[in-house]
Amino acid sequence: MKKSLQIGGAYVGIIVGAGFASGQEIVLYFTSYGFHGIYGALIATFGFALVGMCIAQISSRLRTTSHKDLIYQISGNAVGLVMDYLLSLFLFGVAVIMFAGAGATFQQMFGLPVWLGSICMIVLTIATVMMNVKSIINIIAIATPYLLTIVSIIAVYSLATMDLTFVEQAVIAQQAQVSSKSWWVTALLYMSFNIGVCFSLLTVMCGSIRNEKVAGMGGIIGGILLGALILLINLSLLAKMNVIVGIDIPMLALANEIHPLVGLLMSISLLGMIYNTAVGMFYSFLVRFLKPSKPSFKVAAVFIGGLSFLASLAGFTTLVAKLYAVMGYVGFILVVLIIFAWLRGIRRIA
Repeated sequence: MKKSLQIGGAYVGIIVGAGFASGQEIVLYFTSYGFHGIYGALIATFGFALVGMCIAQISSRLRTTSHKDLIYQISGNAVGLVMDYLLSLFLFGVAVIMFAGAGATFQQMFGLPVWLGSICMIVLTIATVMMNVKSIINIIAIATPYLLTIVSIIAVYSLATMDLTFVEQAVIAQQAQVSSKSWWVTALLYMSFNIGVCFSLLTVMCGSIRNEKVAGMGGIIGGILLGALILLINLSLLAKMNVIVGIDIPMLALANEIHPLVGLLMSISLLGMIYNTAVGMFYSFLVRFLKPSKPSFKVAAVFIGGLSFLASLAGFTTLVAKLYAVMGYVGFILVVLIIFAWLRGIRRIA
Protein backbone atom coordinates (compact mmCIF):
# COMPACT_ATOMS: atom_id res chain seq x y z
CA MET A 1 0.00 0.00 0.00
CA LYS A 2 2.88 2.37 0.75
CA LYS A 3 4.20 1.99 -2.80
CA SER A 4 0.69 2.53 -4.24
CA LEU A 5 0.31 5.73 -2.20
CA GLN A 6 3.69 6.96 -3.47
CA ILE A 7 2.65 6.32 -7.08
CA GLY A 8 -0.72 7.99 -6.47
CA GLY A 9 0.93 11.01 -4.87
CA ALA A 10 3.44 11.33 -7.70
CA TYR A 11 0.64 10.97 -10.29
CA VAL A 12 -1.09 13.97 -8.68
CA GLY A 13 2.19 15.87 -8.34
CA ILE A 14 2.99 15.58 -12.06
CA ILE A 15 -0.39 16.88 -13.20
CA VAL A 16 -0.95 19.61 -10.62
CA GLY A 17 1.14 22.37 -12.14
CA ALA A 18 0.82 26.09 -11.57
CA GLY A 19 -2.31 26.41 -13.72
CA PHE A 20 -4.15 23.72 -11.75
CA ALA A 21 -3.06 24.85 -8.27
CA SER A 22 -3.69 28.55 -8.99
CA GLY A 23 -7.29 27.77 -9.95
CA GLN A 24 -6.99 29.16 -13.50
CA GLU A 25 -7.55 25.82 -15.22
CA ILE A 26 -10.37 24.84 -12.87
CA VAL A 27 -12.27 28.07 -13.58
CA LEU A 28 -11.88 27.59 -17.32
CA TYR A 29 -12.77 23.89 -17.51
CA PHE A 30 -15.21 23.45 -14.62
CA THR A 31 -16.30 26.44 -12.51
CA SER A 32 -17.42 28.55 -15.48
CA TYR A 33 -20.05 25.89 -16.24
CA GLY A 34 -21.80 26.42 -12.89
CA PHE A 35 -23.38 23.26 -11.45
CA HIS A 36 -22.51 21.33 -14.62
CA GLY A 37 -18.86 21.85 -13.66
CA ILE A 38 -19.41 19.55 -10.67
CA TYR A 39 -20.69 16.80 -12.98
CA GLY A 40 -17.70 17.44 -15.25
CA ALA A 41 -15.34 17.05 -12.28
CA LEU A 42 -16.89 13.65 -11.50
CA ILE A 43 -16.39 12.53 -15.14
CA ALA A 44 -12.75 13.69 -14.99
CA THR A 45 -12.25 11.84 -11.68
CA PHE A 46 -13.51 8.57 -13.16
CA GLY A 47 -11.32 9.07 -16.24
CA PHE A 48 -8.18 9.85 -14.24
CA ALA A 49 -8.68 6.77 -12.05
CA LEU A 50 -9.48 4.39 -14.93
CA VAL A 51 -6.77 5.55 -17.34
CA GLY A 52 -4.22 5.94 -14.53
CA MET A 53 -4.83 2.32 -13.53
CA CYS A 54 -4.52 1.14 -17.15
CA ILE A 55 -1.24 3.00 -17.77
CA ALA A 56 0.21 1.83 -14.44
CA GLN A 57 -0.64 -1.84 -14.97
CA ILE A 58 0.49 -1.97 -18.61
CA SER A 59 3.76 -0.17 -17.78
CA SER A 60 4.45 -2.55 -14.89
CA ARG A 61 3.74 -5.53 -17.15
CA LEU A 62 5.97 -4.27 -19.98
CA ARG A 63 8.77 -2.99 -17.68
CA THR A 64 8.84 0.34 -19.53
CA THR A 65 11.78 2.73 -19.10
CA SER A 66 10.34 5.55 -21.27
CA HIS A 67 7.07 6.31 -23.08
CA LYS A 68 8.68 4.97 -26.28
CA ASP A 69 8.56 1.42 -24.88
CA LEU A 70 4.79 1.62 -24.58
CA ILE A 71 3.61 3.96 -27.31
CA TYR A 72 4.83 1.82 -30.23
CA GLN A 73 3.29 -1.34 -28.78
CA ILE A 74 -0.17 0.16 -28.33
CA SER A 75 -0.34 2.21 -31.56
CA GLY A 76 1.95 0.58 -34.14
CA ASN A 77 4.98 2.03 -35.91
CA ALA A 78 3.39 4.77 -38.05
CA VAL A 79 1.02 6.28 -35.45
CA GLY A 80 3.56 5.51 -32.73
CA LEU A 81 6.24 7.60 -34.44
CA VAL A 82 3.96 10.66 -34.65
CA MET A 83 2.71 10.26 -31.07
CA ASP A 84 6.23 9.66 -29.79
CA TYR A 85 7.64 12.91 -31.18
CA LEU A 86 4.55 14.94 -30.33
CA LEU A 87 4.80 13.78 -26.73
CA SER A 88 8.55 14.49 -26.62
CA LEU A 89 8.04 18.01 -27.99
CA PHE A 90 5.28 18.57 -25.50
CA LEU A 91 7.45 17.42 -22.58
CA PHE A 92 10.16 19.92 -23.49
CA GLY A 93 7.60 22.68 -24.06
CA VAL A 94 5.85 22.23 -20.72
CA ALA A 95 9.21 22.16 -18.91
CA VAL A 96 10.12 25.49 -20.55
CA ILE A 97 6.76 26.96 -19.52
CA MET A 98 7.37 25.86 -15.93
CA PHE A 99 10.82 27.49 -15.89
CA ALA A 100 9.40 30.73 -17.24
CA GLY A 101 6.53 30.53 -14.76
CA ALA A 102 8.98 30.07 -11.89
CA GLY A 103 10.81 33.23 -12.99
CA ALA A 104 7.56 35.20 -12.99
CA THR A 105 6.54 33.82 -9.59
CA PHE A 106 9.91 34.67 -8.01
CA GLN A 107 9.63 38.18 -9.40
CA GLN A 108 6.13 38.63 -7.99
CA MET A 109 6.97 37.14 -4.59
CA PHE A 110 10.50 38.40 -3.95
CA GLY A 111 11.12 41.12 -6.55
CA LEU A 112 13.92 39.08 -8.18
CA PRO A 113 14.73 39.35 -11.91
CA VAL A 114 12.76 36.85 -14.02
CA TRP A 115 15.94 35.26 -15.41
CA LEU A 116 17.29 34.60 -11.91
CA GLY A 117 14.13 32.82 -10.81
CA SER A 118 14.20 30.70 -13.95
CA ILE A 119 17.84 29.73 -13.41
CA CYS A 120 17.15 28.75 -9.78
CA MET A 121 14.34 26.42 -10.89
CA ILE A 122 16.43 24.95 -13.73
CA VAL A 123 19.38 24.22 -11.42
CA LEU A 124 17.08 22.61 -8.86
CA THR A 125 15.40 20.53 -11.59
CA ILE A 126 18.72 19.35 -13.08
CA ALA A 127 19.98 18.35 -9.62
CA THR A 128 16.78 16.35 -9.01
CA VAL A 129 16.72 14.46 -12.33
CA MET A 130 20.25 13.21 -11.64
CA MET A 131 18.82 11.10 -8.80
CA ASN A 132 17.34 7.62 -9.36
CA VAL A 133 13.70 7.24 -10.35
CA LYS A 134 12.59 6.06 -6.88
CA SER A 135 13.98 9.21 -5.27
CA ILE A 136 12.21 11.33 -7.89
CA ILE A 137 8.88 9.57 -7.16
CA ASN A 138 9.30 10.25 -3.43
CA ILE A 139 10.14 13.94 -3.94
CA ILE A 140 7.20 14.57 -6.27
CA ALA A 141 4.79 12.70 -3.98
CA ILE A 142 5.73 14.80 -0.90
CA ALA A 143 3.99 17.96 -2.19
CA THR A 144 0.58 16.30 -2.67
CA PRO A 145 -0.59 16.11 0.99
CA TYR A 146 0.68 19.67 1.55
CA LEU A 147 -1.41 20.98 -1.35
CA LEU A 148 -4.47 18.99 -0.22
CA THR A 149 -4.21 20.60 3.22
CA ILE A 150 -3.94 24.17 1.89
CA VAL A 151 -6.78 23.66 -0.59
CA SER A 152 -9.00 22.14 2.13
CA ILE A 153 -8.44 25.20 4.36
CA ILE A 154 -9.38 27.54 1.49
CA ALA A 155 -12.45 25.42 0.64
CA VAL A 156 -13.76 25.53 4.23
CA TYR A 157 -13.20 29.29 4.40
CA SER A 158 -14.91 29.92 1.04
CA LEU A 159 -17.98 27.87 1.93
CA ALA A 160 -18.22 29.43 5.40
CA THR A 161 -18.05 33.02 4.14
CA MET A 162 -20.21 32.90 1.00
CA ASP A 163 -21.88 36.22 0.18
CA LEU A 164 -24.39 34.75 -2.30
CA THR A 165 -26.19 31.43 -2.77
CA PHE A 166 -24.74 28.76 -5.04
CA VAL A 167 -27.53 29.43 -7.56
CA GLU A 168 -26.54 33.13 -7.76
CA GLN A 169 -22.83 32.27 -7.94
CA ALA A 170 -23.51 29.76 -10.74
CA VAL A 171 -25.17 32.51 -12.81
CA ILE A 172 -22.07 34.73 -12.38
CA ALA A 173 -19.83 31.77 -13.30
CA GLN A 174 -21.72 31.04 -16.52
CA GLN A 175 -21.55 34.71 -17.52
CA ALA A 176 -17.74 34.45 -17.30
CA GLN A 177 -17.65 31.33 -19.49
CA VAL A 178 -15.34 31.64 -22.51
CA SER A 179 -15.60 28.16 -24.04
CA SER A 180 -18.41 27.23 -26.44
CA LYS A 181 -17.90 23.48 -25.88
CA SER A 182 -20.30 21.34 -23.85
CA TRP A 183 -19.38 20.80 -20.19
CA TRP A 184 -18.83 17.05 -20.66
CA VAL A 185 -16.63 17.55 -23.76
CA THR A 186 -14.54 20.08 -21.85
CA ALA A 187 -14.19 17.68 -18.91
CA LEU A 188 -13.05 14.84 -21.20
CA LEU A 189 -10.56 17.09 -23.02
CA TYR A 190 -9.17 18.31 -19.69
CA MET A 191 -8.69 14.74 -18.51
CA SER A 192 -7.09 13.61 -21.79
CA PHE A 193 -4.83 16.68 -21.96
CA ASN A 194 -3.47 15.92 -18.50
CA ILE A 195 -3.05 12.24 -19.33
CA GLY A 196 -0.82 13.46 -22.16
CA VAL A 197 1.13 15.50 -19.58
CA CYS A 198 1.65 12.67 -17.09
CA PHE A 199 1.83 9.71 -19.49
CA SER A 200 5.60 9.72 -20.00
CA LEU A 201 6.67 9.87 -16.34
CA LEU A 202 3.90 7.50 -15.26
CA THR A 203 5.23 4.88 -17.68
CA VAL A 204 8.75 5.35 -16.27
CA MET A 205 7.60 5.20 -12.63
CA CYS A 206 5.34 2.17 -12.99
CA GLY A 207 7.77 0.36 -15.28
CA SER A 208 10.00 -0.05 -12.22
CA ILE A 209 7.16 -1.66 -10.20
CA ARG A 210 7.09 -5.45 -10.50
CA ASN A 211 3.60 -5.94 -9.03
CA GLU A 212 0.81 -4.99 -11.47
CA LYS A 213 -1.84 -4.75 -8.73
CA VAL A 214 0.29 -2.37 -6.65
CA ALA A 215 0.94 -0.20 -9.71
CA GLY A 216 -2.73 -0.24 -10.74
CA MET A 217 -3.89 0.71 -7.25
CA GLY A 218 -1.47 3.64 -7.36
CA GLY A 219 -3.16 4.84 -10.57
CA ILE A 220 -6.61 4.56 -8.98
CA ILE A 221 -5.54 6.39 -5.80
CA GLY A 222 -3.94 9.16 -7.86
CA GLY A 223 -7.09 9.54 -9.97
CA ILE A 224 -9.33 9.79 -6.91
CA LEU A 225 -6.99 12.34 -5.27
CA LEU A 226 -6.97 14.42 -8.46
CA GLY A 227 -10.75 14.33 -8.52
CA ALA A 228 -10.92 15.38 -4.87
CA LEU A 229 -8.63 18.33 -5.59
CA ILE A 230 -10.66 19.39 -8.63
CA LEU A 231 -13.91 19.22 -6.64
CA LEU A 232 -12.46 21.10 -3.65
CA ILE A 233 -10.96 23.88 -5.79
CA ASN A 234 -14.11 24.04 -7.93
CA LEU A 235 -16.38 24.43 -4.89
CA SER A 236 -14.02 27.01 -3.35
CA LEU A 237 -14.08 29.11 -6.51
CA LEU A 238 -17.81 28.67 -7.15
CA ALA A 239 -18.58 29.81 -3.61
CA LYS A 240 -16.58 33.01 -4.22
CA MET A 241 -17.23 33.56 -7.91
CA ASN A 242 -18.36 37.15 -7.31
CA VAL A 243 -14.94 37.85 -5.75
CA ILE A 244 -12.55 36.03 -8.09
CA VAL A 245 -13.97 36.93 -11.53
CA GLY A 246 -11.15 38.34 -13.67
CA ILE A 247 -8.37 37.48 -11.17
CA ASP A 248 -5.32 35.71 -12.67
CA ILE A 249 -4.51 33.57 -9.60
CA PRO A 250 -7.89 33.08 -7.85
CA MET A 251 -6.73 30.53 -5.24
CA LEU A 252 -3.95 32.88 -4.11
CA ALA A 253 -6.47 35.72 -3.85
CA LEU A 254 -8.70 33.58 -1.60
CA ALA A 255 -5.69 32.48 0.47
CA ASN A 256 -4.65 36.11 1.04
CA GLU A 257 -8.24 36.92 2.01
CA ILE A 258 -7.96 34.43 4.88
CA HIS A 259 -4.57 35.68 6.13
CA PRO A 260 -1.26 36.81 4.55
CA LEU A 261 0.42 33.75 6.08
CA VAL A 262 -1.99 31.44 4.25
CA GLY A 263 -1.24 33.46 1.11
CA LEU A 264 2.50 32.85 1.63
CA LEU A 265 1.89 29.12 2.13
CA MET A 266 -0.17 29.05 -1.07
CA SER A 267 2.64 30.86 -2.93
CA ILE A 268 5.12 28.24 -1.72
CA SER A 269 2.67 25.56 -2.83
CA LEU A 270 2.52 27.11 -6.32
CA LEU A 271 6.32 27.03 -6.57
CA GLY A 272 6.28 23.42 -5.38
CA MET A 273 3.78 22.47 -8.08
CA ILE A 274 5.87 24.25 -10.73
CA TYR A 275 8.91 22.31 -9.50
CA ASN A 276 7.04 18.98 -9.55
CA THR A 277 5.83 19.46 -13.11
CA ALA A 278 9.21 20.74 -14.30
CA VAL A 279 11.00 17.70 -12.85
CA GLY A 280 8.44 15.29 -14.30
CA MET A 281 8.56 16.78 -17.79
CA PHE A 282 12.35 17.30 -17.87
CA TYR A 283 13.17 13.79 -16.64
CA SER A 284 10.67 12.15 -19.02
CA PHE A 285 12.12 14.08 -21.96
CA LEU A 286 15.68 13.03 -21.11
CA VAL A 287 14.94 9.31 -20.56
CA ARG A 288 13.17 9.20 -23.93
CA PHE A 289 16.58 9.64 -25.58
CA LEU A 290 19.15 8.55 -22.96
CA LYS A 291 19.44 5.95 -20.22
CA PRO A 292 19.91 7.54 -16.75
CA SER A 293 22.80 5.14 -16.02
CA LYS A 294 24.94 6.56 -18.84
CA PRO A 295 27.48 9.35 -18.07
CA SER A 296 26.12 11.31 -21.04
CA PHE A 297 22.77 11.62 -19.22
CA LYS A 298 24.13 14.23 -16.79
CA VAL A 299 25.87 16.14 -19.58
CA ALA A 300 22.64 16.15 -21.59
CA ALA A 301 20.68 17.34 -18.55
CA VAL A 302 22.90 20.41 -18.22
CA PHE A 303 22.86 21.07 -21.99
CA ILE A 304 19.06 20.73 -22.31
CA GLY A 305 18.69 22.87 -19.17
CA GLY A 306 20.67 25.62 -20.91
CA LEU A 307 18.50 25.34 -24.02
CA SER A 308 15.37 25.50 -21.85
CA PHE A 309 16.61 28.69 -20.23
CA LEU A 310 17.27 30.32 -23.61
CA ALA A 311 13.88 29.17 -24.90
CA SER A 312 12.07 30.68 -21.91
CA LEU A 313 13.79 34.05 -22.50
CA ALA A 314 13.03 34.02 -26.25
CA GLY A 315 9.29 33.81 -25.73
CA PHE A 316 9.20 30.17 -26.73
CA THR A 317 6.51 29.64 -24.10
CA THR A 318 3.99 31.52 -26.25
CA LEU A 319 4.60 29.12 -29.13
CA VAL A 320 4.41 26.06 -26.92
CA ALA A 321 1.22 27.28 -25.21
CA LYS A 322 -0.52 26.87 -28.57
CA LEU A 323 0.19 23.15 -28.36
CA TYR A 324 -2.06 22.84 -25.29
CA ALA A 325 -5.28 22.77 -27.32
CA VAL A 326 -3.79 20.26 -29.77
CA MET A 327 -2.54 18.14 -26.87
CA GLY A 328 -6.09 17.73 -25.58
CA TYR A 329 -7.05 15.87 -28.77
CA VAL A 330 -3.73 14.00 -28.95
CA GLY A 331 -4.28 12.97 -25.34
CA PHE A 332 -7.79 11.73 -26.18
CA ILE A 333 -6.37 9.46 -28.91
CA LEU A 334 -3.80 8.27 -26.37
CA VAL A 335 -6.54 7.50 -23.82
CA VAL A 336 -8.47 5.39 -26.35
CA LEU A 337 -5.30 3.47 -27.33
CA ILE A 338 -4.42 2.82 -23.67
CA ILE A 339 -7.87 1.51 -22.74
CA PHE A 340 -7.98 -0.81 -25.79
CA ALA A 341 -4.48 -2.11 -24.99
CA TRP A 342 -5.51 -2.79 -21.39
CA LEU A 343 -8.69 -4.59 -22.49
CA ARG A 344 -6.63 -6.71 -24.91
CA GLY A 345 -4.33 -7.69 -22.05
CA ILE A 346 -1.23 -6.55 -23.96
CA ARG A 347 1.91 -8.46 -22.93
CA ARG A 348 5.63 -7.86 -23.14
CA ILE A 349 7.21 -8.92 -26.44
CA ALA A 350 10.18 -11.17 -25.67
